Amino acid sequence: MTNPPMPDQARGRAAPEPEQGQLSQNIGAVRDFYAREDQKISRSQRILEHISMVIGKPLYLGLTLCFALAWVAINLALSWRGRVAFDPAPFIWLQGLIGLGALVTTTIVLSKQNRLAKLAEQRAHLDLKVTLLTEQKAAKLIDLLEELRRDLPNVENRLDPHAEALQQSMNPDLVLAALDEDINPDKHLNPPAL
Repeated sequence: MTNPPMPDQARGRAAPEPEQGQLSQNIGAVRDFYAREDQKISRSQRILEHISMVIGKPLYLGLTLCFALAWVAINLALSWRGRVAFDPAPFIWLQGLIGLGALVTTTIVLSKQNRLAKLAEQRAHLDLKVTLLTEQKAAKLIDLLEELRRDLPNVENRLDPHAEALQQSMNPDLVLAALDEDINPDKHLNPPAL
């Protein structure tokens, strides 16, 4: 006979805190974001990405090399036996097939990379928004702590220039302008010619 499960508090662990609810809410929001992005993928893009998964495996490279070696070997064997090779050296047809395969592979890979780059850009924007919001919240907390320190009768009221500076939240526009200037320093020095 098994014992009934013990509550978390009886086992010496703390009961789930409200942070767990917020954590699961955040995880749910991330899952929803990826689900929405997944729904935006067209059927043709899904096919291309499936092909890119196949192309990206070592087996594909091995099969391609085996195909090229077999092509060359068959043509050389036909030539040595005095028969007409279907693609004699320098193997123009093989070069054409490999060139076409390279073009198709490059297009498929670039298509997937473009979609992933767009997704990464969206994540970067979200990260920036969250960082700016966190900075604003931290500035507000410092402001509230300083106000509390001034209001408590048993705490000496002193001037703290560092805390005063941290109370001011950053202006997002100034942050973005500074980032733009940092990323493109020559843009401001040499305006483009018209």
